[in-house]
Amino acid sequence: MSAYGNSPAERFTANSGTLTGPSTGGGGTPWAGGATLSAATILSDSAGRWPKRTAVVAGPERITYGSLWHSALRYAAVLRERGIGPGDRIGLMVTNSSHFPMAYFAILVLGATAVPVNVLLKADDIAHILRHSKARALVCSAESLEEAEAAADAAGAPVLTVGAPALTVGAGDDRRRYPALDELAAAAGPVAGPVPRAPDDIAVILYTSGTTGRPKGAAITHLNLVMNIGTTMLSPFGMSAGDVLLGCLPLSHTFGQICGMGTSFRAGATMVLMRRFTAEGALDLMETEGCTVLMGVPTMYFALLEAASRRPARPRLDRAYSGGSALPAHTLAEFEATFGCPVYEGYGLTETSPCVAYNQRDWPRKPGTVGKPIWGVEVAIARSTVEDAIEPLPAGEVGEIVVRGHNLMAGYVDDPRATATAFTDGWFRTGDLGLLDDEGYLTIVDRKKDVILRGGYNVYPREVEDALLRHPAVARVAVVGVPDPVHGQEVCAVVVPRDGRTPDAALADSLVAWGERHIAAYRRPRRVVFLDRLPLGSSGKVLKKELTALLQSTDGAGPDTRATAT
Repeated sequence: MSAYGNSPAERFTANSGTLTGPSTGGGGTPWAGGATLSAATILSDSAGRWPKRTAVVAGPERITYGSLWHSALRYAAVLRERGIGPGDRIGLMVTNSSHFPMAYFAILVLGATAVPVNVLLKADDIAHILRHSKARALVCSAESLEEAEAAADAAGAPVLTVGAPALTVGAGDDRRRYPALDELAAAAGPVAGPVPRAPDDIAVILYTSGTTGRPKGAAITHLNLVMNIGTTMLSPFGMSAGDVLLGCLPLSHTFGQICGMGTSFRAGATMVLMRRFTAEGALDLMETEGCTVLMGVPTMYFALLEAASRRPARPRLDRAYSGGSALPAHTLAEFEATFGCPVYEGYGLTETSPCVAYNQRDWPRKPGTVGKPIWGVEVAIARSTVEDAIEPLPAGEVGEIVVRGHNLMAGYVDDPRATATAFTDGWFRTGDLGLLDDEGYLTIVDRKKDVILRGGYNVYPREVEDALLRHPAVARVAVVGVPDPVHGQEVCAVVVPRDGRTPDAALADSLVAWGERHIAAYRRPRRVVFLDRLPLGSSGKVLKKELTALLQSTDGAGPDTRATAT
């Protein structure tokens, strides 16, 4: 229970997506004596402390903290002139460029809510996010206007572009002019500073990957942001003013935005942005800019290892952090040997702002685990078959991972049923299966919905994937269950072979034989399907629902399949 009489999620649901409390009066004006907290302070404080220190490197641009903050205040002035104020929701579809933090913090300065949109999305998905969030406007990179234009029009959200002069699109009666936010901001006077916000006011709405249907909007509060950034800056990330972070993760995603940009700015470090990740480009940037910190998802680690095998030079990294999905233990070890720095694997979700647990310098690392919970966060393992209560399980037993602490979102936007389902007895149900050992280290077993039930046995795909990734011919693999008349489900391995390996029946037979030697009989794959690539979401996770649908729609073989073994 909170000091206001009920939990943030309960108050969020009760007010249909608008939080109220003793410090806001419901309209963004603080009441006397109410606590105020703006996440815009993450940037403003560092700009006050280190105005001449480099905050962002983006191509030829080198932007100081003072300049970045001043630009955000001018962006805010332009948005305010267009009627944007406290509580308004603003779509932010901006590439990894200096315009993202400028617009992001401008929105927070006004007491409005940022709604980041992945620049790779298509018009239908963009329109859903803008409509569902009730976005008042969309700030959009000029290069993304082709997809964003129709979506914003359908959602009734006026567009301001960044990254190019004001654009005129169409002809005749269909002619439209899109003002350039950055162009207007260059001539605007800055606003005075951030609008005070209550800790439970919504700072950001982050949309989930939508692997189980339409994406849901997770409402992240100012307190969520400030606490998660301040906590993880110290541990696990240990960010300091001397660090240089490679910003290769999309800033629209929680990992790049909060763990990367947020902790970097809070510490006064430098963030080197990549517009779009390529392994060769990342290695070049890390070498030329002297990057000390890398944050990435497993697909990036795979690609960096492949690229490094073709060149002798190595960046002088101090440490690296992996998240988003499981990093195979042998990949972690190979990366450490190749780049000469420790890799810390962790765990988080969009709904948890995002960090839950991480391997941290304060304790011995345990490869294969995601470490211990971050400061102020509790993790427990609950019996996964019990939905209406939390029944804790002892150390070593597999169950559903449940979380509580300062990192929990306020709820899902305009989805009281999903919000109520997600929370039980004050705990957030992650939908992930895992276990805690006697020392409190957390191991992720798999997604609850991805578990394969074969002949009455639970098969956890991650364990099978880890075993298959040790095969010298396997570059990527995803294990899914497909319908089977005898066993209910059969274990199917979808494999992307390493370069130079021919995806044929002989390789399929080799993988099946490998499984016979290294994987228990009830969980080894009886079917092997080859694809040129796996379907990935914006965070680098394999979209297993999409993959399963592909296999089922083509009777077990996708259009890029080269061979199948049974």
